[in-house]
Amino acid sequence: MTTSGTSIFDMNFTEIAEEAYERAGREMRTGYDLRTARRSMDLLTIEWANRGINMWTIEQGTIDLVQGQNTYALPTDTIDLLDHVIRTNANNISTQSDLNITRISVSTYATIPNKLTQARPIQVWVQRMSGETALTTLSLDGTITSTATTITLDSTVGLAASGFIKLDSEIIYYQYIDGNSLYNCARGQANTTAAAHTTGAAVSVPSLPAITVWPTPDQGTVGSPYYTFAYWRMRRVQDTGTGVRTADMPFRFLPALVAGLGYYIAVKNPDLIQRVQMLKQIYEEQYQLAAGEDREKAAIRFVPRQQFIGGGGA
Repeated sequence: MTTSGTSIFDMNFTEIAEEAYERAGREMRTGYDLRTARRSMDLLTIEWANRGINMWTIEQGTIDLVQGQNTYALPTDTIDLLDHVIRTNANNISTQSDLNITRISVSTYATIPNKLTQARPIQVWVQRMSGETALTTLSLDGTITSTATTITLDSTVGLAASGFIKLDSEIIYYQYIDGNSLYNCARGQANTTAAAHTTGAAVSVPSLPAITVWPTPDQGTVGSPYYTFAYWRMRRVQDTGTGVRTADMPFRFLPALVAGLGYYIAVKNPDLIQRVQMLKQIYEEQYQLAAGEDREKAAIRFVPRQQFIGGGGA
């Protein structure tokens, strides 16, 4: 028996939408049909993020920690952190070590008496923000270089006591405000590039997912860190995009994606109401099948965490 010899079947967005309309009992005919299907597909993948961990969206990352800075931006599409460690002497084959850092709530962080204490970080507060950017009427007062750590604005009204601002395409973290100036600024945050900016540049405020560690790191400089925050995150599924792009997910989820989109399309069409329950049932079955395979296959082993408390590089 002769077979194809290939295992590369995939579907672009237009093909997914066509199949979904056919399952709903309709034919996709207009540009509006395609636009509304795209919108529904984006909502569908957001729903999947609310169902739990999508294994294909787990990514590893690192953040170099700097002495005196306790807050660092995460990638803007971060949903949550799944695990994390403090790594010392990163990339040194003989001395690299991963140490536990405990996640705490905002209420626990708020009760820490001195948040500026410096030592090896042992706790982390994860701020699960939207990643959206809010416009302001503020602007830069005076040209700055790419290495400036003090930034003066025409006003600081409405800014948080510490946090992030965006100048042009650069995201900057500031530690505190005095008058109209932002001090101890960390440049080029959230994978942006530190750059020079001219007087009058507009200031916006990004609502970034971020981490705040405690104690504040007592060692490390930009380009030469002693502590590295290593993490495993769950990111958002990428947007649908144009009709020729494929979906951001493993092949095993294509049946669930098509079935779910067919269900969403039927819900929006009153004359298809009689098919809604059937389509929903098929969608749920297909999703459960895919999610059942999209899981960690290693055996579970429970190990008590060890807490090494101490200052400096201990």
